[in-house]
Amino acid sequence: MAFFQDKVVVITGGTDGIGRALVDRLMQQGARVATCGRSQDKLYALQMEYSGQSLHTMVADVSRFEDCERFIASTIETFGTIDVLINNAGMSMRAEVKEMDVTVISKLMDVNFMGAVYCTKLALPEIMRNKGTVAGISSVAGYRGLPGRSGYSASKFALQGFLESLRTEMMDAGVNVMWISPGFTASNIRFTALNKEGNQQGESPMDEGSMMTAEECAGHILKAIETRKRTLVLTFTGKRAVFMNRFFPSLADKLVHKFYYRSGKLIR
Repeated sequence: MAFFQDKVVVITGGTDGIGRALVDRLMQQGARVATCGRSQDKLYALQMEYSGQSLHTMVADVSRFEDCERFIASTIETFGTIDVLINNAGMSMRAEVKEMDVTVISKLMDVNFMGAVYCTKLALPEIMRNKGTVAGISSVAGYRGLPGRSGYSASKFALQGFLESLRTEMMDAGVNVMWISPGFTASNIRFTALNKEGNQQGESPMDEGSMMTAEECAGHILKAIETRKRTLVLTFTGKRAVFMNRFFPSLADKLVHKFYYRSGKLIR
């Protein structure tokens, strides 16, 4: 029997990118899946694709505690429990600190960090009962601050600190707590990144075609959950960035600056 067969897996932000790829793979493996998002149309399309199967969806904004509370409660009501929580919902940004509105960072922290805190707190009793897993989709930006992505980096640093604390707290409870850093992955998150005014950028400065696909990333994430890993850093570029920043931080400063400031201008 497949590891995820009949397990109840909650994924926040499951309508696009890595979240959607996780939903698809888990449905194929016989899991009972609950996911949320802010787009009613995308959730409806997802529900229609898996009509008659064990998929529960709900419109929810994870930056609102009340929405998270309704989502987790409805999942337990629908499936009876929760085995795995994957905190995937997130947003990014493209703006230097000197020019941005500070509300941009507030929005990033509310979604990327507090959304994970809310859902984890609410789902934890069931996960403890099942000795399950809490996972957070972080980023290389959670190990290394990136220019033009200060709020994003801050939210991912915060997420990893929260999960590391929780992991230590849960050692005697049999709950595995982990965080995953996908590196550069082809995902909708860059297209929805906030600019200096807090509006969606609507385009990606990166070559999406050269990146790891969301589907491949999802496969690695599920394998890591199955084997109860502590951390997972994906792609050669991601692993190199984490290694360089840990052992050669001053050199990493220079290399990151060179990468993001081409022709003296920040890549947005």
